[in-house]
Order: sequence, then structure tokens, then C-alpha cells
Amino acid sequence: MTYTPKTFNLSALSGISDKQIKVHLALYEGYVKQVNELIDTPNAPRFAFEFNGMRLHEYYFEQLEGRQTSLTSGSALEGIEAKVKETAGTRGPGWVVVYFDPVTQAFHTAFVHDHEIGQFAGLPIILVLDMWEHAYMVDYLPAEKKNYIDAFFANVNWGVIERRFDSASRRSEKMSAA
Repeated sequence: MTYTPKTFNLSALSGISDKQIKVHLALYEGYVKQVNELIDTPNAPRFAFEFNGMRLHEYYFEQLEGRQTSLTSGSALEGIEAKVKETAGTRGPGWVVVYFDPVTQAFHTAFVHDHEIGQFAGLPIILVLDMWEHAYMVDYLPAEKKNYIDAFFANVNWGVIERRFDSASRRSEKMSAA
């Protein structure tokens, strides 16, 4: 089995340049290449890092596909943006990942420093924000990462995130019924 880099329907983004997206997509494609090189290597120590890097980038870019949409009024996701922005202020590179726990019906927002460390096992991913410098250094200096975070949210297609949440909620209902 081999993985193929996904293509994303990314139109012009507000505050995130085409050059930044091109650089970022090339980095994502590097993760896919590394996954394919390591997939048949027993106990490859970097496989989890490369695989999670590939997958988190797919979540990230998928959220920016199509056009920016607003969150549905009354959505269970209201308040998530503020929590993500707060968490994104953490020093250092990494990811902000919002998970949904179908058992407790709770959202968990985590700062994940490395792709393979700090993931919440088995919890569906609802939203991903790449806070590694490669995600914004073409457009913003490290001291301007808040501007990148604002640009990210100015382009988020909340419909994608709401569909992820709906899917996680349905899984939760099926688990309860079983």
C-alpha cells in the first residue's frame, strides 16, 4: 500500500499567500513521501511522526477548502475559536487539535508539540491548526503568529468542521445504543 498526496481545492485565502500555501503543501507532500518510504520498515522509529504529520496536514488543509463559512448559529462548536486561539498562544511549535470525546460528549483542546506525542487515542479530530513555523513564516514573523491565527480563522470553512463533529456525534449515539 502506498499513500498519494491529496489535492485540496484552495482558492485565494485572506492573509495567507499562495506562496505560503505552496511551501506548506510541498512540506505535506514530503510527509507522504516519508510515510511511503517507511511503511514496510519494521519498528521504524520515525513512522508515527511522519504518518501523523501527513494526516494532521490533511485535516488542516481540508478546513481551508472551498470558501470561508461561518459557524451555524446555536452550534455546539460555539466558543471553540476562542479556546483554540488561547491554546495557540502556547510558546513553541506544534499543533492545536480539538478532539471530541464521544463518551463524555466533551471537547478537548490540546497543544500537541510533536506529531507522535500527545495525541488523544481514539478521539475524533474536529479541528486542526498548524502552529509550526512552516505554516506561516513566508507571510508572518514569529512575533506575528497571532496575525496568522486570525488569518487562519478568516478562511476556515466551518461546514467542514461541523461535519466532522456531526460524524463524531453519530458515532457516539451508535456506541450508546450498542
